[in-house]
Amino acid sequence: MPTKTSFARVAMIAAVFALPACSLLGGSKEPPQQFAPMAQVTPDAAWPRVDAQLTIAPVQIARPYDSLRIAVRPTPQELQVYKGSVWAQRPSDMLTNSLLRTFEESGKLRAVARAGSGVNGDYRLLIDVRRFEADYAGGATPNATIEVSAKLLRPDATDVIASRTFSVAEPVSSTAVPQVVDAFDRAMIKLDRDVVGWTLVTMSGGR
Repeated sequence: MPTKTSFARVAMIAAVFALPACSLLGGSKEPPQQFAPMAQVTPDAAWPRVDAQLTIAPVQIARPYDSLRIAVRPTPQELQVYKGSVWAQRPSDMLTNSLLRTFEESGKLRAVARAGSGVNGDYRLLIDVRRFEADYAGGATPNATIEVSAKLLRPDATDVIASRTFSVAEPVSSTAVPQVVDAFDRAMIKLDRDVVGWTLVTMSGGR
């Protein structure tokens, strides 16, 4: 008699094969459609103001994710990309730009800039991206999944002041790529809000 595990495996395989044929990896003669999530974050008035300057180091990201191709994980062991659709910027650039914009628009710092821009920072933020993918996780529709490790350091020292892992999984309303991109936009907004809030609180001496 089939077990619950076998039924779950069959359901997951059926969900993968139910994906539109045009969605996953494959050749296409048409120019790819470009997507550029905006991730416009409304600053939180409760964030503390810190009289300091912050630099953001180049975002570190695993090679499969730092691509213009949009990564999708139809099964836990399989990583593919959507065909006919690309990011307008690499995820590392998208995350750096959105974090810079959120810090700047918050007005909570004396200054924020990319590391190496000539701005002397009192603190340095390191971001290591572990996941940036549409993950089906056995479901019929994916989640826009982003996971990063953040570390805050003094620029003249290697000791880490604080570190934290942030993970966001924003559900997608369908299997269509535009809806996947919308979910990534929402996921980036949540991630930016969490990372910026944590960084400011930590710099102000809180936890």
